[in-house]
Amino acid sequence: MITTSIVLYKTPRNQIETVLKSVLDSNFVDKIYIIDNSPTDELSYVKDISPLIEYIPHKNTGYGSSHNIAIKKSIEVGADYHIVLNPDIRFEPNVLLELTNYMSENLDVGYILPKVVYPNGELQYLCKLLPTPSDLIFRRFLPKTKKTEEKNDRYVLKQSGYDKIMNPPCLSGCFMFLNCKILKEHNLYFDDRFFMYFEDFDLMRRIHKVSKTIFYPNVSIIHDHAKESYKSKKMLIQHIKSAIKYFNKWGWIFDKERNEMNKRILDEIQNR
Repeated sequence: MITTSIVLYKTPRNQIETVLKSVLDSNFVDKIYIIDNSPTDELSYVKDISPLIEYIPHKNTGYGSSHNIAIKKSIEVGADYHIVLNPDIRFEPNVLLELTNYMSENLDVGYILPKVVYPNGELQYLCKLLPTPSDLIFRRFLPKTKKTEEKNDRYVLKQSGYDKIMNPPCLSGCFMFLNCKILKEHNLYFDDRFFMYFEDFDLMRRIHKVSKTIFYPNVSIIHDHAKESYKSKKMLIQHIKSAIKYFNKWGWIFDKERNEMNKRILDEIQNR
């Protein structure tokens, strides 16, 4: 049994219909939870698109908090896998079957991310080391130089080639294929304290502590990534606030677990 959740907030109709078409065309999902954080019921029409959809109007308490509603429902109904989807995602019908087969054959996997590309086919580098404060400062605020590019390339694991299965400690939350058994056994949900940004890094890190978090490049999805925090001062401020919460939780300079997890993936790449 596979379930999925999509959180909406004033989301464009064409975007909603595109992601739902991908899910429905796969003919592989048993339930679609749509949590609508919009201030009006303008998007309530989505409940009529398919009988698989459960539409949940919700006060906007944050991205992760909203997905938690669906994850808990999925575990309650006995789902094997749950997929957290951004609304700006699309994929071919074979993707979910392939990921399900891989996870079914590898029971120690808690999360899978397929290869992610922009609409023009350009690769998105979404596998990462667990971040240090300097990683984010170099990446976001400093001008591009050879030194900053080298540091960022190391952070996003470019040396891996993104062409082989690997087990990084930090991956994107735009498409989270999750093992419900592992989530239930270890009580793993998004931390409600993160309203937006870093909730995926935080959950991924906790999943990685108890299972594998796999990058699976044999299938790909398209992500119309908008990078809102690069365009909006409001989103940038929210990004910074969430970064502070993340490092307050896990450690700014001294973080032994971060060092160990990062060393493990760097060794894995080097020893191939």
